[in-house]
Amino acid sequence: MATIFYDGDANTDALKGKTIAILGYGSQGHAQAQNLRDSGYKVIVGLEANRPSAQQAKADGMVVVAPDEAAKRADWIHVLTPDETQAAVYEQYIKPYLHPGKILGFSHGFSIHFKTIVPPDDVDVVMIAPKSPGHLLRRVYSEGRGVPSLIAVNQDASKRAHEYALCYAYGIGSTRAGVLQTTFKEETESDLFGEQAVLCGGLTSLIKKGFETLVEAGYAPEIAYFECLHEMKLIVDLIYEGGLARMRYSISNTAEYGDLTRGEQVVGDATRAAMKKTLADIQDGTFAREWIKENKDGGYNFTALREKEQQHPIEIVGAQLRGMMSWLPGRENKKPVEAPKPAAKQAVNA
Repeated sequence: MATIFYDGDANTDALKGKTIAILGYGSQGHAQAQNLRDSGYKVIVGLEANRPSAQQAKADGMVVVAPDEAAKRADWIHVLTPDETQAAVYEQYIKPYLHPGKILGFSHGFSIHFKTIVPPDDVDVVMIAPKSPGHLLRRVYSEGRGVPSLIAVNQDASKRAHEYALCYAYGIGSTRAGVLQTTFKEETESDLFGEQAVLCGGLTSLIKKGFETLVEAGYAPEIAYFECLHEMKLIVDLIYEGGLARMRYSISNTAEYGDLTRGEQVVGDATRAAMKKTLADIQDGTFAREWIKENKDGGYNFTALREKEQQHPIEIVGAQLRGMMSWLPGRENKKPVEAPKPAAKQAVNA
């Protein structure tokens, strides 16, 4: 079982008087920067002045300086740019200004674990990884609560790296909820596996194959969309709120019996074997090398895969049906879209 830390475990003065530089102002960057500032810590944001995110950071009341200037000034440099850009950001903006006593922080372990970034031995290297999107991290903090985070130390040059990291976790509000001890290896490999095998890759493939099975059997694409994608939110929300037991308690007896007797038939031993292969590719670096190469080559295959998915029939019929859902964000006062014409519907069925 993981060790869990709370407010009382944190030395909240550990980062007082130090400057924390946040590099990146996306989902996590904006939330972590503002939470730290509101917790009383000195925060600067490192961004090129012409980036829209720099203007947003200034509008949020943050001090914004160039990335290299931020790294130069900071005692703690926290890297919140995308995984595929971190190595370049490190080489250009951070590496020249690292010296003993500095702290290099991350919220995902990819770059350190797979050694696309190799810091000098005389700096602390830590991770604080909130287990929520940034907007939720910020909202919950503003309400006086927190979201859980993971904490890890990869290098402890100062012999205070854990203390500093736990103070940072306090600053973003996570010690209010609980901060779980992990390692860069465990966080990185489990995170990639979850994304690929279950949360994103596994789920989207399951949804598409269910949709395709119904449509190929002659059922209307609109009905297939509702049954295989739309109602997913109901089930996921129930699981999120109370685990599998809460979901099974809330659905009909018919649905629960179907779950218990047919689920393994669909996602069974063959899927588990495929998951083990996926995990092995993560653990031995196969996926990391592929992703790094994809970006070095210009990302053309990635772009082609994105474009192919956008043309899947479930996306086409889904766009039509979501136009009928006035409760969705941005559609509150819009009229329902007209029913698709027969020709368009035939194209969806194709």
